Amino acid sequence: MTSFSLRQVKLRPGEQYRDELEVELPAFEFGGQRYVPVPELVPADFEITRANAGTVFALRFTARLLGPCYRCLGDASLDVPISAREYQAEDPEDEQMTTQYVSGGNLDVSQWARDAVALALPDKILCRPDCAGLCGDCGKNLNDEPHTHEEPHGDPRWAVLEALREKS
Repeated sequence: MTSFSLRQVKLRPGEQYRDELEVELPAFEFGGQRYVPVPELVPADFEITRANAGTVFALRFTARLLGPCYRCLGDASLDVPISAREYQAEDPEDEQMTTQYVSGGNLDVSQWARDAVALALPDKILCRPDCAGLCGDCGKNLNDEPHTHEEPHGDPRWAVLEALREKS
């Protein structure tokens, strides 16, 4: 995991520290599916800006995720541009003025980056925008084999209700 020691940077209010970090992104689950960042080490622009009453952290990178398509379960690749900011007050009176990624003089960059990627993801990760998905009757991939079925197959769980309807 990538972390940054805040003790190595001594800034006065108004000063800024910039660096490029190799951030290790862990794989994670989204919508019950596993997504893997490729490459695992992502170059990121990292900034620390000292304000009068605290510190502002900024992180910018692009993550590429590989995993299953939401509709057809085929391979999907997604580039996610990230621009994240966090603030840590010097003497916080309010919990909202702190960041959960700073602990004991260290900034957990990997966890921050992972959470930023998770927040930037779309509702559905697709292999392509017009993915047709899987056939509801036979389960075949409609992208590879577009087709329709002649007879609609009813759901067997509704058979009892269908029989009642036919009686009346």
